[in-house]
Amino acid sequence: MGVKKQVIIEMASQFAKDMLGNDASGHDWWHVHRVTELSKRIAEDEGADVFICTLAALLHDIADEKLNESEELGLKKVKDWLQLQSVEGDTIIHVMEIISTMSFKGGSRPPMTTLEGKVVQDADRLDAIGAIGIARTFAYSGAKGSIMHDPNVKPRTNINQTNYREKKATPINHFYEKLFKLKDLMNTKTARTIAEERHQFMEEYLQRFHLEWNGDK
Repeated sequence: MGVKKQVIIEMASQFAKDMLGNDASGHDWWHVHRVTELSKRIAEDEGADVFICTLAALLHDIADEKLNESEELGLKKVKDWLQLQSVEGDTIIHVMEIISTMSFKGGSRPPMTTLEGKVVQDADRLDAIGAIGIARTFAYSGAKGSIMHDPNVKPRTNINQTNYREKKATPINHFYEKLFKLKDLMNTKTARTIAEERHQFMEEYLQRFHLEWNGDK
């Protein structure tokens, strides 16, 4: 990676820290850091452009609709920043395409169109499962004021982009509504291998949770 690209990566890291450093919903700087490191690892294994993957990973949550007044304003914030850093036009187009289409949103989004997009999407989804994914799920729900579990509130089966973030969702239902689906949605061989173990851990955790909830353990 050339000097100019390295400088852009360092500035993007600082931008992400400044924007997300105090987030308490599981979308903080350390989430971005983990997704970035996973993106680089997967990109190297899969032969993707490491610079594009790293830059998109660093910026992906700055535009997230959960952290902005709207998705459009979030995306504009990222694009304006990229232009301010004199990032090449083709790179801006590629990065913006990745971060504007990688979100789960009920699983209704079309597949990523580039290898780099697949890599960053996989890295983001990997950070949503396993031990870290469990912690982030409860952190997000707590930040949004959701109760931990209500056996009378069943997991939703007709989730779409419109109703995905309805308030009645609980973190336990989130396992069934999203987290358990992610293993089979991984794009790359590298991510699928990592996802297998993380998925198994979540299944074991939830089995234990229900046993303790019912007083059986």
